[in-house]
Amino acid sequence: MIVGIGLDIIDIGRIKVACERRKGFPERVLTENELFIYQRLTGKRRVEFLAGRFSAKEAFSKALGTGIGKVGFHDIEVLNSQSGKPEIKKSPFEGNAWISITHTDSIAAAQVILEN
Repeated sequence: MIVGIGLDIIDIGRIKVACERRKGFPERVLTENELFIYQRLTGKRRVEFLAGRFSAKEAFSKALGTGIGKVGFHDIEVLNSQSGKPEIKKSPFEGNAWISITHTDSIAAAQVILEN
């Protein structure tokens, strides 16, 4: 049974500006494992990755019904499977969590469905 659906859309330019203005912004959003991947990316792909993970975590918190204030960015970890599909590997939710992340040149979006 579906217990929550969350959707988030973010302007990638806003994430780029946040990185330029706040030195520790990626560390605030990403878990250690996500940061490991982020640090190996370069250029545009790096900010796209960060924007996608930011949007994914926002979407998860909306599906949970709490918002990011009650669930922290580090409480949620999104890693890709061997096939490249994003999966929620860590979260406070005990059921199934389904995620989709996409982006264009200027926008990143994520949708999360929580299921018991």
